[in-house]
Amino acid sequence: QVQLVESGGGLVQAGGSLRLSCVASGSTSGSYAMGWFRQAPGEEREFVANTRWTGRNSYLADYANSVKDRFNIFRDNSGSTVILQMNSLKAEDTAVYYCAAAIGSSKNVADYNYWGQGTQVTVST
Repeated sequence: QVQLVESGGGLVQAGGSLRLSCVASGSTSGSYAMGWFRQAPGEEREFVANTRWTGRNSYLADYANSVKDRFNIFRDNSGSTVILQMNSLKAEDTAVYYCAAAIGSSKNVADYNYWGQGTQVTVST
């Protein structure tokens, strides 16, 4: 079992920045792929970014096209904390953001086994 706890959401003006954190606990949390998804009202949950273990003491990152070059995902060496740094935020980034963990790397919601409770991000214009 992996437990995920998110923090860092809030209200920000367009063009601003926010940092989301997710702390994972569980005996094998470091080897899981960890990612962020978001869900806007009336929309389906969508992939934002993820990190996956390479097996060589490092992680690789992947991003949705809509956030590439604006968002950065980081993971600490223990693998238990993942950060989503969001820059140049736009109104369309407004959503509930969820941290998730998966045994294999994927951009699909259905492939993620564990989810956090979600944190609201609101970008005002």
